[in-house]
This record gives sequence, C-alpha cells and structure tokens, in this order.
Amino acid sequence: MAKADMLGESLWDAYSNKVTTLMNNPQHQGEIFEAEAQERGNKLIVADFGAESCGDAVRLYWEIDPKTDKIVNSKFKSFGCGTAIASSDVMTELCIGKTVQEAVKITNIDVEMALRDDPETPAVPPQKMHCSVMAYDVIKKAAGLYMGVDAESFEEEIIVCECARVSLTTLQEVIKLNDLKTVEQITDYTKAGGFCKSCIKPGGHEAREWYLVDILADTRKEMDEEKMKAAADAGSAGDFESMTLVQQIKAVDAIVDENVRQFLIMDGGDMEVIDIKKSDEYIDIYIRYLGACNGCASSSTGTLYAIESTLKEKLSTKIRVLPI
Repeated sequence: MAKADMLGESLWDAYSNKVTTLMNNPQHQGEIFEAEAQERGNKLIVADFGAESCGDAVRLYWEIDPKTDKIVNSKFKSFGCGTAIASSDVMTELCIGKTVQEAVKITNIDVEMALRDDPETPAVPPQKMHCSVMAYDVIKKAAGLYMGVDAESFEEEIIVCECARVSLTTLQEVIKLNDLKTVEQITDYTKAGGFCKSCIKPGGHEAREWYLVDILADTRKEMDEEKMKAAADAGSAGDFESMTLVQQIKAVDAIVDENVRQFLIMDGGDMEVIDIKKSDEYIDIYIRYLGACNGCASSSTGTLYAIESTLKEKLSTKIRVLPI
C-alpha cells in the first residue's frame, strides 16, 4: 500500500461512519421559499453564520408555526468542508419538531454526539469540533431573528471552551473545589481544551479572549490569597469558635498548609479535613491521612500530636484531632 493511501486511511478513521455518510448524502440540504411557508400559514426564518477561523459558512432555514412556535420544517445550505455539511445536516434534523425555545438549547455537544457511531468514540478529530460549534451559533442566530432579540442574549455566561461549552465560572469553581494544578487536570474534569485546543493558550486554531493557562494561574493566585486571609483571620480562639463550618475548614486548611503539610508531603503522605463537629467541651476535627501517612505508626502518635498542637495554638484550645 502506498504511503499516501495509508495516510488517507488513517485520516478517515478519525471520522464516524455517520459523518462520512452525511458528507456525501445529507438528508436535509436544500431551501425553503417564502411563498411555500406563507401558503401553509407559517413563518420563514433564514439565518446565516460564518466561521472566521476556517471560512466555512452555513445558512439555516426554519419554517415555524407561529401559533405554537414549533419548527415544522428545516433545511440548510453549507459552504465549507464535509464535516460542516454533516454537522449542519444533523443540527437541522435536531431542530425539526422542537419549539424555537427548545431548539436554542441544542448545543454543539448535542450535534457531535448525534454524529457518533457509539457514545464513547468522538465523531470527528479535535480540530474539526469547530464545525459543530458553527451549527450551534447559527441556531442562536435563527432564534434571535424569530424572537426579535440579539443572538448573544441566549448566552448567559462567558464561554471559554466553545467545543465543550464550558463557562468561565465553571472552570473557576472546578479548579477551586478540586484543587487543580495543571491544564491537563482541567481537561480531565471538564473536557475544556480537549478538542480543538484553541482555548488552552495563545497560538491555537483560533484566537480566544480567555485561555486556560491564564484562568488557572489567576484562580490559583486567588486561592492562595484566600488561604492567607483565612489564616490571618483565624487569630483567636473566639474567632474560630464562632465561624461557620466552611470558614472553620478553610481556617484549618490554611494552618495545615502553612505549618504541617510540607512535612507530610516530604514523607510521601498528606491529610485532608473530613468534618468538624462542635460541642460545649470540644471542637472535634476529623481528618483522613493520605499516601504514606495512611497506616504509618506515628500517624496516631507523634504526627497526630504535632497536628493537634499546632491547631490548638493557632485556632482554639478546645480542638481535638481525630483520624478516621
């Protein structure tokens, strides 16, 4: 087999059978004319959208029953690559039978999933995910024209990763909740950056306003500042004892980070706070040892005493540390 043939075969293997079939035999390609829609008592919406990054463009036709807002018929024209044709065809099919309000909730992920041969295997290579994004954008454009609003009004949050539809707020929350430290971890948790990769850092497939590397750095900086503030705010026993549970956990974490954790990590271990329970006599802090600390003989003697003594000194003399 010639090298060119082998290369061609490997490239085609990255596309699902549904994509390759619809590239050459789309089911909904065509036009709907104003006179036809009016004759049936319906309203015709024609929306155009073009992707600056690749030059592809799509025109979407919606025939809508104005009494129910239902899309009774839909067609498309695509000016671009085969993936754009396949994505537009599936997008059009997903619209038919839905109300305009329902159709605007269709995302590029819905389009890509509908193109898969099986749920676990992507339908297109990562650099082609932007074609399904284009399908999502033209739906918003059509809905905006019908409802008399700007298409951007349907976007309630800042979207960082267009391919996976991941918002800035979601990324910041996931980084904080899971203490993420790398872009690879962000992708594992959210899928952001896992497709065309434009949102990871400058210089990708297309320019973005927000990049994962910057969001990670800014969020980590904010987390460090919050820990320092929590440690500073936890200056007296009275302050700690009157805190909410969330504030107490943050204060304990801040003290552990500043005084204890580095020694645990040096020995191949770590710890995490599981719960805090207050009574009139004690503040019981339940912890779990991780790594080498789990099962270590000193975890119930010397190490435990060091942790408890530090927290008593910094936060409250009523503290007891209980490993579970």
